[in-house]
Amino acid sequence: MAQIEVEAARDIAARPEEVYAALADYRETHPRLLPEEFTDYEVREGGSGAGTVVAMKLHATKKRVRACVVDVSEPEERTLVETDRQSTLVTTWTITPEGGDDRCRATVRTVWEGSGGIGGFFERLFAPRVLKGVYERLLENLAAEVEQEAKSS
Repeated sequence: MAQIEVEAARDIAARPEEVYAALADYRETHPRLLPEEFTDYEVREGGSGAGTVVAMKLHATKKRVRACVVDVSEPEERTLVETDRQSTLVTTWTITPEGGDDRCRATVRTVWEGSGGIGGFFERLFAPRVLKGVYERLLENLAAEVEQEAKSS
């Protein structure tokens, strides 16, 4: 079994702390950012940053659905880590300042141990491409949410 990694990033015209706050708000904002591949989203504990527990389903394809229950931690400033209780899946969100107070880069990186055999071959081949597209849409939604907020402030 090989480790599989997917990463997507986007520059956002908003203050890093506003972008981070939007991501860390698992009750209100975060669910609005999720593309249609995420369903059955439910905050089970907490709701803001570390200590939050969220259940959801990720529909990677029409036939492949991954049920997740993630524990959220904040190991360092402007970093959220979502660790799935039911698999090796770990997603890290990082917000870094870029060129001033009103710009930042949002990066999402997911790693997990892939399956073995022929199924693992296809997982390594297709899953990163599919998930990267999902993350790019999520980051687009994040940018739209916080940039609109920044303009109206």
